Amino acid sequence: MVEYTSLKRNYDMYAKEYEEAALRALRSGWYILGPELQSFEEKFASYLNVKHCIGLNSGTDALILAVRAFDIGPGDEVIVPAGTYIASVLGVTENGATPVYVDSLPDTLLIDPSKIEAAITDRTKAILPVHMYGQACNMTEILDIAKKHSLPVIEDCAQCHGSTWNGIKTGTEGTISCFSFYPTKPLGAWGDAGAVVTNDDKLADRMRLLRNYGSRVKYHNESIGRNSRLDEIQAAMLSVGLTHIDECNEKRNAFAARYLSGIKNDKVKLPYCDPKATHTYHLFPVLVDDQEKFIKYMEEKGVKTQVHYPIPPYVAECYADRGHKWEDFPNASYIARHEVSLPMYSGMPEEDIDTVIQAVNGY
Repeated sequence: MVEYTSLKRNYDMYAKEYEEAALRALRSGWYILGPELQSFEEKFASYLNVKHCIGLNSGTDALILAVRAFDIGPGDEVIVPAGTYIASVLGVTENGATPVYVDSLPDTLLIDPSKIEAAITDRTKAILPVHMYGQACNMTEILDIAKKHSLPVIEDCAQCHGSTWNGIKTGTEGTISCFSFYPTKPLGAWGDAGAVVTNDDKLADRMRLLRNYGSRVKYHNESIGRNSRLDEIQAAMLSVGLTHIDECNEKRNAFAARYLSGIKNDKVKLPYCDPKATHTYHLFPVLVDDQEKFIKYMEEKGVKTQVHYPIPPYVAECYADRGHKWEDFPNASYIARHEVSLPMYSGMPEEDIDTVIQAVNGY
């Protein structure tokens, strides 16, 4: 059976380095806000060529606290893509603000910049693009709109560690950018972990405050923050992963190239990458005529697949009172009902690629 992903194989590639890093952190006796975190924050900021990285306990907290850092709350609106994972929207609603959805592009499957401006009102306080699947959004158009309307851009970079738009790394052009280091991500921890990055000194200071109970000095709480600190062991593991991130991205791009050249089936629409963008291929999303039929067929051929994401946030049960329907965002709805992700991870055996291609071509 071809696994959809395997964290064990990803671990095995650099097992000795991970084990040494974990033991170093354990033996230090310092597990929260210590030298491992400071070292990772400096290294990740340097990798992206930004001034500040603030480690947090998850990518979701990164989104929640980034929105909070702008004092966005009840009565305010934030532009979000209709086609995204619900965490992007939770970052808005957890602060009491209202998500305003913008439909997806039918080719890249990312937010459609041409529809953003029409969604802006006098209550709009930020634009939150999501670099879905690992491909960079059209940051040129998004930043132009944001500048025109004096709006901050909060980038959701949960799936795109190392991807670029016009040669510039994602996460470096927005006002603040949010990363998840969930284990399956291009840069993954061995548990929940996240971070924000920014070039804004004041925003960085506020994020450090918010992640630590709103406190600089113990028991002196200036803001309503939360406990959202990236621990020392995860920081140590991420430092190891960071030394291999470009190598792993190259591997997934090589696997993707084989899929793109080897899969030849009119019933399977392959992913499109904008010529100005680069892709981490965190996911390899294809569009098929019948989701359930394709998934069952691939399983019979010994290949596991997944769907990202079958229930868009605008029709999620938790937001049912907001009154959105599937037909409100036709492209995002189509993608949700027709997308299937093929196996894709940096530790994937070469022979599995051939098995997947053969199976897809036989559909």
